[in-house]
This record gives sequence, structure tokens and C-alpha cells, in this order.
Amino acid sequence: MPTRRTATAVIGLAAALVLGACANPTDGGTTDVAARGNGSGRTTTKIDNSPDQKRVTTDKVASIAAQVPAEIRGRGALKIVGSADSSPPLGFYATDDKTRIGVEIDIAHLVADVLGLKPEYTPVSWENIFVGLDSAKYDVGFSNITVTEERKEKYDFATYRKDDLAFEAKKGSGLNVAGYKDVAGRTVAVDTGTNQEEILVEWSEQAEKAGLEPVDIKYYKAPADTYLALESGRIDLFLGPNPTAAYHVASGGKTEIAGTYSGAGATLQGLIAATTKKDSGLVEPLAAALNEVIGNGTYAKVLERWGLSNETVEKSEINPPGLPKTGK
Repeated sequence: MPTRRTATAVIGLAAALVLGACANPTDGGTTDVAARGNGSGRTTTKIDNSPDQKRVTTDKVASIAAQVPAEIRGRGALKIVGSADSSPPLGFYATDDKTRIGVEIDIAHLVADVLGLKPEYTPVSWENIFVGLDSAKYDVGFSNITVTEERKEKYDFATYRKDDLAFEAKKGSGLNVAGYKDVAGRTVAVDTGTNQEEILVEWSEQAEKAGLEPVDIKYYKAPADTYLALESGRIDLFLGPNPTAAYHVASGGKTEIAGTYSGAGATLQGLIAATTKKDSGLVEPLAAALNEVIGNGTYAKVLERWGLSNETVEKSEINPPGLPKTGK
């Protein structure tokens, strides 16, 4: 059972992605998601769900490639691991039900390009991402992994995207989550072992300390089970990554966003990062590769094609402050 460390969170009153009309991603080749930009206007991104991705590519940079540990350079391949869950637009299967696509896979491919390595991507269960990194079965995880102080004890991080989370509710629920009082006594689903679980557990504890009912936290094995429970009213809310929530709202039309917040708590912007075993020697070239693609514009193109331009970072940082521990 994973340790449930906790932190408070900042709530935003609107989802980071505004939702547009679309088709079910399993029925057709595209899904339309309208993203809110820096101004008042909205732009609609047509997301390609087909197996023929025509990914954004970039050139090898010899000076950065030379920083890669010799063992990895010698094999000529970067062993990448990510979650096998269907979580569009982060990582999911294309319409052929075989090809793994999404923003996480695209960014991983860009990094491999810069390092001059063949990307070898393996989808596994969430917990096996970290098991595989621990055993050096995989070199790096690209899977919407949030930087946390606890994880920094075992892993090195090179950041590449902002981390925002969202509460998803049944459409027409009227729920507006702005703090722990709004989830007290409610039934809320969350994925185990995630930073959103840590935050939800903390909110439940805050509710009890305030004399309110705790959160009835539920766990489901598959996203389809979670969404079925949400749409049928068996749970009130699902707490997960905001991009996934926004995409699901857009593609299904049966749910809505009830609140968003930073994945690192009340005082810190959460960050998503490439994750590698601590002191493996890989984090420096990973950060250098990410800064290369940020600088040459290919990174922005990848986020734009998945409707996530509002989650861009100006630079990749190595092991920045993350979701704090609680001292438990």
C-alpha cells in the first residue's frame, strides 16, 4: 500500500482547458478540444487519435548526446516507461487499439531525437513505472509524474510541463469545489499512489479536524470503471489530472469540471517531469535536451497539437521544489 503523504492545494475557479464539441475518441480519428489562451479568446485544437501520428521531430545535438551515460549510448536506445492507462491527451491508445499516443509519448520522442537515441517505449501499470526505474529496467519515465519531495529521495527529475489537477463531476451536479469543506462527506474517486491522492487524503483529514465528515475515498482499477461510477452517481467526484478531465468532459459530454488547482499544493505550482533513478547520470542530458526543444520551438508545437499550450514551462529544471512532505 503506497504511503499517503498529504498537502493542501490551491483551487482555480475554472478549468485550464475550456471544452469544445467533439466526437468520442474511440469512434473517429479526431477530437476537438477548445483551449483557453492568455487572452479572452479561445482556440480549438483538433486532436489526432489515429495511429499515423506524424510526430513533431527534431535533430540530434551531439554535445548533449555526449552527456548520456556510456551504457545507454552504447545500446543506442532510450528505454522509456509510461502508464498503460487510457488517459488522453496524456497517454492512450490510438483508434487501432495498438499504437500508444499522447503528449507524454511525443515529448519523450523529442528528447530521444536530441540525444540521438532510438525511443523504446513500454506501457506498464503505474506502480511498475517506479519498480522498473528502481531496477534500471527502464532509463526514464514520461508519464505525467509530479515532482514531490518524497519522490526526490529516490529519483531525479527534469521538468517539462505544469501540473494542474481537476475535480470532475456528473454534468449538472452544481458542485463547485473550492476547498476541503466542499468534499467533506462526499464520495470521491482517485488513483492510488498519485499526488492527487495525497492531496485528497489531506483534505479529508482537514475536514475531520473541523468537525466535518471525512471524504469517502474510492479506488478503481480502470478509468472506464471510474467514469461509469461517476456518470451513474455512485461517486460524486473524480480527482485526476486536469488535461485528462478536460478531454473526457469534451469527448463524453456527461461530466463537467467542478474545480481545478495546483498539483503541488497551496503555495507552489506543480511540475511534471522526466523521472530517472537517482544519481543515474541521466538527468542532466534529459534537462539539456528538454531545454533544447523548448528553445527550438518543437516543444511548443507538441503541446499545441494536444491542446496543452497553457501548461508550457519556460525552461526545464533539475529537481526543483515539489509537493511537500507532511512530517508523518
